[in-house]
Amino acid sequence: MAATRLELNLMRLLSRCEALAAERRDPEEWRLEKYVAALEDMLRELKKQSSKPAPELLNEYTRKVDFLKGLLEAEKLPSSTEKALANQFLAPGRTPTTMKERTPATKTVHLQTKARCTGKMRSELLDSEELNIRKRKGLASDEKQSAVELDAVLQHHQDMQEKLAEEMLSLARSLKNNTLAAQNVIKQDNQTLSHSLRMADQNFEKLKDESDRLEQHAKKSVNWLLWIMLIVVCFIFIGMILFIRIFPKLK
Repeated sequence: MAATRLELNLMRLLSRCEALAAERRDPEEWRLEKYVAALEDMLRELKKQSSKPAPELLNEYTRKVDFLKGLLEAEKLPSSTEKALANQFLAPGRTPTTMKERTPATKTVHLQTKARCTGKMRSELLDSEELNIRKRKGLASDEKQSAVELDAVLQHHQDMQEKLAEEMLSLARSLKNNTLAAQNVIKQDNQTLSHSLRMADQNFEKLKDESDRLEQHAKKSVNWLLWIMLIVVCFIFIGMILFIRIFPKLK
């Protein structure tokens, strides 16, 4: 089915939003948020149309719009840790929006955003650790540092490393859970596709049987009609002979 004008406009705006999301945007940038709101309105209108796309394509559009909306909501979170965790639960699109893309743009944006959030989180943890170490060195310059304070600095350093390891482990677990969930979705899609193929094969076999039956019925009808016509011709021929015999030619 050919794409309608509304669907073409939605694809263009979706491609533009994906390009904006891939850029390092100013926090005061307002265009992407307005564009995503317009995408939601267009998607609702597209679902109401009688000549709407296939359900799989509509689900893909919805998946990409929800991803962009979730990306904007994640950027509004206060801490980098919350942003990283929120980005873990986002589901990017499965297919490219335009023919020029080799991989879905939303998937690329998802990977970039996760890497950026993880880097900010690591940088914040390291900056906090360095600031605490500098404060304790300031105390040492005032001849107040002792062996106990040195042990406290080392313990704090170890605690920060453990905290960073726990955060990374939590991110790895979230990534594993998302991967398992995606595998389950793909498995269900494959099962649905296999079931559809089996149903199509069964329908084809039934259609073939009905066609053969109809063909046999048509042949039988033709045979009966031929015999009836032969009988009628014979009766007409015999009638003409009797008519000639009963009514001889007048002299």
